[in-house]
Amino acid sequence: MIAKHKGEIPVVVLLLPFLAGISCGFFYPGVNTSFTLIALVAVSLLFIGLNLWYTPLKVYKIRWYGGVLIFPILFLLGLFITARNNELNNADHFSKVPSQQLVAVITSEPKVKDDLVRFTAAIRQRVSNGQATKTTGSILITIKDELAKNTFYGEELLIPAKYTPVDPPFNPGEFNYKKYLANKNVYYQAFLYPGQYKVITAGQANPVIAYALRTRQNLVDKLKQNMQDTTAIAVASTLILGYKADLSNEVLQAYSKTGTIHILSVSGGHVAIIYLLLGWALGFMNGYKHGKLLKAILIIALIWIYALLTGFSPAVCRAAVMISLVISGKTYSRYINSLNLLAASAFALLLYDPFLLMDVGFQLSYLAVGGLVVFQPMVYQWFSFKNGVADKLWMACSVSIAAQVITFPLSAYYFHQFPVYFLVSNLLIIIPVSIIMYSGLLLLVLPQLPYVSKTLGYVLEHTILLTNKVLAIIEHSPYASINKIWLSKLEYLLLYAIIILAFYFLYNKSKWLITAALGCTLVFSVSIGLKKLSADSARSVTFLSLRKHTGIVFKNGNSGVVLSDLPENDKNFQYSVQPCLDSSRITNYKVYPLNADIKTQYVLKRGGLVAFQNKNLLLLNDASKIQSIPQQLKIDYLYLSDNYPVDTGSFKNKVLIIDGSCSDKYINSLLKTAKNIDFKYHVLKRNKSLNMLSNWYK
Repeated sequence: MIAKHKGEIPVVVLLLPFLAGISCGFFYPGVNTSFTLIALVAVSLLFIGLNLWYTPLKVYKIRWYGGVLIFPILFLLGLFITARNNELNNADHFSKVPSQQLVAVITSEPKVKDDLVRFTAAIRQRVSNGQATKTTGSILITIKDELAKNTFYGEELLIPAKYTPVDPPFNPGEFNYKKYLANKNVYYQAFLYPGQYKVITAGQANPVIAYALRTRQNLVDKLKQNMQDTTAIAVASTLILGYKADLSNEVLQAYSKTGTIHILSVSGGHVAIIYLLLGWALGFMNGYKHGKLLKAILIIALIWIYALLTGFSPAVCRAAVMISLVISGKTYSRYINSLNLLAASAFALLLYDPFLLMDVGFQLSYLAVGGLVVFQPMVYQWFSFKNGVADKLWMACSVSIAAQVITFPLSAYYFHQFPVYFLVSNLLIIIPVSIIMYSGLLLLVLPQLPYVSKTLGYVLEHTILLTNKVLAIIEHSPYASINKIWLSKLEYLLLYAIIILAFYFLYNKSKWLITAALGCTLVFSVSIGLKKLSADSARSVTFLSLRKHTGIVFKNGNSGVVLSDLPENDKNFQYSVQPCLDSSRITNYKVYPLNADIKTQYVLKRGGLVAFQNKNLLLLNDASKIQSIPQQLKIDYLYLSDNYPVDTGSFKNKVLIIDGSCSDKYINSLLKTAKNIDFKYHVLKRNKSLNMLSNWYK
């Protein structure tokens, strides 16, 4: 549904300057809050004054003034709330004044992974010399302690004021965890061991959320009581309750590669099923006086309770706001344009928390629903079927196509893959997901009944297992997904321009639209082609920055050799090394251990000596058997790891590379001893990786 005139979608039009203001607040975080507030108040008072004295001032002669003023008001409002919500702009932020200890309150459900417990906390007080002072700010806390697994939302902790800024990505293509946390208003982290923290008291956070989390945990326990398979329990907990703590990476990968990952994120579809179920169950109320009103209030309340139980994810909040507005409109027989509903829900959520705009889940959720509203009717008109079943199937296909098309550029930009068989996967899971939701909800709502609960648990478990098997078959089918898609920001924007122009052409048939779409396609193709030519002709070596590990990537076009002490299936390899290979377009590579000898067309290694592009690199580590470096041996680069003892006199006229396995004491001592020697060096520990082109250092 495309609006024929902007008057049909006023909320959408008004949302645009508000979004622009929020975006500006993120790109320029140092904006003066006081100045922005003064400007906002001044323009708002002018707008109000002109409306109050509309006739005396003959404002009706300049009708355009309203738009001229309302847009700056909304822009300044977005800018102001973003600057005000940025914790670093607070004068009493805990990082701005040194302290000895901090009083922190756990503000998220602690997540246990292996022997680590991780959660975010709000800093309430800083303590120095026994004196407590009020302070603000959020921090990410990781505790390596078995007892920490018993921590809960709302508990107040006393921790040492030993925190560090969140590290940026050190290697090419690596996930930007610093940016991810900054978009959640978290900029610092602390790592604690047993004895470094103390639980002071409990119940210091929002009591409603604390009750919801306890209730959700009880419901998860009920699922475990009535189901046997741990994978099925994890999927049920995630799909119905939004509890993702027990979900394995293998299951996530299967759903992701088949284009069905959205069902594991409690969102609009789940809320719609709840709405239909409640509408059917409370249908009897329509026959009573004021029954429709009471029914609407009850459904809205129950939907928000469900949103609370599932953790208030952006997608659920969006769906809850939209359905609340739809129910209100239907109760009073009012029609509201779907795009206006979507924009109104976005405005409400962003007014509460402008940082949601940078949340990928928020972006995908709103794009998907916007695509359904605008593109789905157009896709549905491509074919028509007289057969009712065929028509319903095509309706489901049009929904999947519209959502996938509009979210593809964003998904490719962030997740670097595209599920080829998304249409088949989404058609096959429609019925199973409905069975899972309804049987799961009945199991959780009903009291524990001897035979009924076990039967519902059996149906729920085996439906999930069947769904997983079907998706696993699709996942392992030939060409199931296109991986290693790395788009630049320009290419990402061009893709959206192509999609929007192409669909608008199908609606409007204007020649300039298809011309513009083809022009964007040409620019996009040229950009992709130039990147491929550059990658295929590049010769380089990358020394990766890995904590306590070694990783060196030799690139020869699309081929590569990886020297590392990490196996390919190690999580550190997948997190740091694999993204480097993928983003560098290295498709044909082999991983070798550090002690292996290598003989390829472009890399030759024997012992600790590596030859690449007419340069020689000597690896010095625990596995090295070199006692001293022969003077007659031409060495261009020395790579030190494992605190290897070396004569600093051998550094002259060489490039020294020190990896993350070396201690700070070793590095400082080494550089201090060699300060009078003519050499270049690069320390990889807590620094960006070192990438050298084919000529290396000249």
